Amino acid sequence: MADLSSAFVAGPGGVMTDEVGVVTGELELRTTLDNGELRALVRYEGAEEWYAVTGASCRLADEKDHEAVHAVLLGVLNRPEG
Repeated sequence: MADLSSAFVAGPGGVMTDEVGVVTGELELRTTLDNGELRALVRYEGAEEWYAVTGASCRLADEKDHEAVHAVLLGVLNRPEG
């Protein structure tokens, strides 16, 4: 299993999660890859509890794509100025 993690700032409307609904502000994105299954999680920066990003889990055809998918998710979610 591999994990990638990046800090970001959610834009207006925040990030929808399965567990608690919308989270906003300074967050951290973590993507995990286990046997081709990618999970995208967020947490408030410095917090312990992670939340699944709604609709962001998928199966990768090639595990080498993990970094690229993480970068795309980060680009979509990181909107510090809206």
